[in-house]
Amino acid sequence: MEIVASGIRPTGNLHLGNYFGALQNFVKMQEENHCFFFIADYHSLTTHPTPGDLHGNVKNVLAEFLASGLDPEKATIYVQSDLPETAELYLLLNMNAYIGELERCTSFKEKIRTQPQNVNAGLLTYPTLMAADIIIHKANKVPVGKDQEQHLEMTRTFVNRFNRIYKVDYFPEPVAYNFGETLIKIPGLDGSLKMSKSANEVSAIFLADSPDVIRKKVMRAVTDSGPVDPNKPRSQGVENLFSLLSYFSDPQTNTHFNESYLAGTIRYGDLKKQLAEDIIRFTAPFREKIIALTSDNEYLKKVAALGAEKARVSARKTVREVREIIGFKSF
Repeated sequence: MEIVASGIRPTGNLHLGNYFGALQNFVKMQEENHCFFFIADYHSLTTHPTPGDLHGNVKNVLAEFLASGLDPEKATIYVQSDLPETAELYLLLNMNAYIGELERCTSFKEKIRTQPQNVNAGLLTYPTLMAADIIIHKANKVPVGKDQEQHLEMTRTFVNRFNRIYKVDYFPEPVAYNFGETLIKIPGLDGSLKMSKSANEVSAIFLADSPDVIRKKVMRAVTDSGPVDPNKPRSQGVENLFSLLSYFSDPQTNTHFNESYLAGTIRYGDLKKQLAEDIIRFTAPFREKIIALTSDNEYLKKVAALGAEKARVSARKTVREVREIIGFKSF
């Protein structure tokens, strides 16, 4: 059984891109692997150092984890900040992480460009905190998106460096968990290739969105003036709508609108209305579960406590052994 570790930052509600990109695969993974899924509230501070409601965001993500099918009896689901051992391992890893390699990280350079007013040490050392999250449980596999592949490569660098410096074969070298053909990339309503809440909240449809909110977002989706030449490539916004249609609507609906487009008779308003109703039908079960879970504080508290207790078993063992390897001893 493989040990798998992955986290999601609590910077807002989870959207359809999160579900198809990670959550539905997490649900499958927990059946065959020893999985650690955590809510990365430390990580969220790198871009949101003064969050308006950090605890509320964590609570929402936890409820959405559970509503999506994660089972606290099958997997270890915990809040990152409930595991102080992660912070200690993060500190120890930083002692052998070099400024030059951290500054060359693509995501760090991108953050400097997009948020020059908040270039903090947490952003610089993001890869070492991510590495600590992974190796605190000695994970073998990590489900990561393309934007996180470099961080995973750096985790392998830190692992090999630790093993080499202290002449041990302690940490395994984690590899990316390959979802294969099951990985679906949900496009944004704003014409972007990937649904993202950070780019534009109107671009993303959240699992907890009400039917009225979904209708408004879909009706405002980017299109064009209509097919001038149906044989030419569709504009990105229109292509996104057809992609969403293929995910959420039935085959007959897909065929109808594709034929209308080729015939030059398509009405984007009709397509959007149908798409909105189909997305509402898909998200309804999640929304109902999320509403029920977020109102049950005692259950969420129980799940978080259980997850922290389970996560500490491996975390305490790892930090204790790392301290011994480095040479820390109590008098």
